[in-house]
Amino acid sequence: MEYRNLYNGVKIPMLGFGVFQIPKYEEAKEAVLTALKSGYRLIDTAQAYMNEKAVGDAIRESGIPRKEIFITTKLWIQDFSYEAAIKATESSMERLGTDYIDLMLLHQPMGDYINAWKGLEKLYKDGKLKAIGMANCYPHVLSDLCETFEIRPMINQVEMHPFFQQQLNIDTMNEYNVVPEAWAPFNEGLHDFFKNPILTEIGNKYGKTAAQIALRWNIQRGVVVIPKSIHEDRIRQNFDVFDFSLTREDMDKIKAMDTGHSEIVNHFDPKWIKLLHTIKF
Repeated sequence: MEYRNLYNGVKIPMLGFGVFQIPKYEEAKEAVLTALKSGYRLIDTAQAYMNEKAVGDAIRESGIPRKEIFITTKLWIQDFSYEAAIKATESSMERLGTDYIDLMLLHQPMGDYINAWKGLEKLYKDGKLKAIGMANCYPHVLSDLCETFEIRPMINQVEMHPFFQQQLNIDTMNEYNVVPEAWAPFNEGLHDFFKNPILTEIGNKYGKTAAQIALRWNIQRGVVVIPKSIHEDRIRQNFDVFDFSLTREDMDKIKAMDTGHSEIVNHFDPKWIKLLHTIKF
């Protein structure tokens, strides 16, 4: 496993396991158990995923010491105030069955996220959160937050894959010493992702799949990745990306795939923002 150091000294694995869209308890629990048995030590969940309890139960059942597992979860917009953020974090700890969380993120930079962040700052200072960060921040938003908050975000989790590379966002994160983390590293399968000719051609050189090449590409950019699957063979396959390195030529070929926009979610569409504000968990 490769790691990155957050600016406060906390180490985060470069490869983790995401549990988005696995709301059923048994399915989520089994997937996390499989991931942990396969070597994953970073598990990424969220209040909005409705599977924090399954994650916590799987971690305990695995028998792996808590200190060896990096747990990330996220607060939703409904809890974005100082008091609500603290209360919601305590609820997440209860569902996860832990007395601390390794990384807490604010899921969207919307609503009263300024005061919600102040709540996270308090929990961080109290030792209940080992690290705090944001999700879905574009460069101008991240820059404003880093210039505003007493404690800068340590992570910014955003959509990043070969078709939406967000290099300006990475450059901005590097400027503020914020670690980039990629959700949807496979573009949710769009563009026939797993059979993409460029990724497949590069993969053939190393005996790897298109998915493995996409993960390795992001890792070599310094981006933490959290692929999700409920299939044991793919969970194991996604973890097998540390025995090779892409060349500069490989990286340049993938760089040329960038479309410069998301096809999953448009955070610049007012209708989408309005919809996010209506969702409650």
